Amino acid sequence: MLESFAIGAQAILDPISLLIIILGVTLGIVFGAIPGLSATMALALFLPITYRMTPISGIILLISLYIGGISGGLISAILTRIPGTPSSVATCFDGYPMTAKGEGPKALGVGIVYSFIGTIMSTIVLIFLAPWLAKIAIKFGAYEYFSVALFSLTMMAGLSGKSMIKGLISGFMGCIFATIGMDSIGSVQRYTFGSVQLSSGFNILPVLIGLFAISEILITAEKAKYATKLDAVQVDIKGIKGFGFTWKEFIEQKWNMLISGLMGIGIGILPGIGGGVANVMAYGAVKNRSKYPEKFGTGIIDGVVATETSNNAAIGGALVPLLALGIPGDTVTAMLLGGLTIQGIAPGPLMFTQNVDIVYAIFLTMIIGAFSMLFIEFYGLRGFAALLKIPKHYLLPGIFLFCIIGSFGIGNRLFDVWTVLLFGVLGFAFHKVDIPPSPFILGFIIGPIMETNLRRGLMFSQGDYTAFLTEPISAFFLVAAALSITLTVRKNVKNAKKSRLQN
Repeated sequence: MLESFAIGAQAILDPISLLIIILGVTLGIVFGAIPGLSATMALALFLPITYRMTPISGIILLISLYIGGISGGLISAILTRIPGTPSSVATCFDGYPMTAKGEGPKALGVGIVYSFIGTIMSTIVLIFLAPWLAKIAIKFGAYEYFSVALFSLTMMAGLSGKSMIKGLISGFMGCIFATIGMDSIGSVQRYTFGSVQLSSGFNILPVLIGLFAISEILITAEKAKYATKLDAVQVDIKGIKGFGFTWKEFIEQKWNMLISGLMGIGIGILPGIGGGVANVMAYGAVKNRSKYPEKFGTGIIDGVVATETSNNAAIGGALVPLLALGIPGDTVTAMLLGGLTIQGIAPGPLMFTQNVDIVYAIFLTMIIGAFSMLFIEFYGLRGFAALLKIPKHYLLPGIFLFCIIGSFGIGNRLFDVWTVLLFGVLGFAFHKVDIPPSPFILGFIIGPIMETNLRRGLMFSQGDYTAFLTEPISAFFLVAAALSITLTVRKNVKNAKKSRLQN
């Protein structure tokens, strides 16, 4: 392995390659931080540039953009409660409340450090366990994916806030909206009402932008009616030392960090799920095991630790099936697969013997990229916090413009712009009736995975539902889902009794 690392180091440890990594991470952070753009869009825009680059230069540029793009989403999520990427949705839940309390720089510091830790954790797993983990991932079929999806949906309860019923309504609405479009199994159009645009369904990015970004703009506009002046949040930047949190707080978060990192890696390995689910699931899991779950959503670092560790840990996890099996784990790794293919490289088991320089160049790029991300975001910390000095009535129109441009740029369709506005109004309506939007996103992503694999599993078993219980991995996740539901119901009944006694 040391010889392989030496080969990889020889390939990328030169001034040009290091400059490409730093530039890639920086551009990725910018794309991730601007609502409406994303890591996916960054790779899509820069993929043509890699055509004329050498294989190693092209791949390290794409990997660097990936790392920076996923981490950059925390900036807008924490400062404006608008997630820059799907992977930073749950960062809004505690990141922005910390900002509202004057702890914005601290929230940014926590997010930056744990983004770095999540990336390093997943890189270590990728280096040492990729072949072994790939053998497990390849055993996942329709039964296993259905069970994992069902288990994921049990996380809705942890994201429901004060009312589990409202959380379930939100989650099932997400599942319903996800059914619109062409059926993936039978190629039948569902709920399209004769619209050609609806035949492909709703793209996740416009839905996300509308539900979180446009709704936030509408909420702020409504507040402006009742305020003589809409001031920016005030934050004391001068009093911040280092990353803004203490060594004691870091030690206290060790188990949250470990659990969230492992969840991110595990979810990243499973094709088709990705960091967008990882950060929401990790947030729900950490909240459920917390001694003070009622504090989540009020502005505590536990929530930021969970989301930022998990979404960055999903980066290395998603690269496991890509490099070891040639299977892309999500949209971004599908683009990485395209980048490798363009350069004449075929990902898979033989890559570890035929393209040792490429494989270990990727490993080293992730390590160097993680450190670059840490330093770039650290030295930009005060600059990010200074954005809070811009009054929202100036800042939000600019964000609105980026949201519209970003949504149109996804597929060059005006339909995506209307999608953003539709879900913006829906998000505003959710706010008015106190329905949490996060279960909606979880249902929107997980619902189609569960439905498709349920139908595939029933086709394989010829309608026999017991087949989902006879497969060991599938049975394990079904039991885990049942336990999760039981514990959640028990916890809610206990909290309800406690509340009645206090009243």
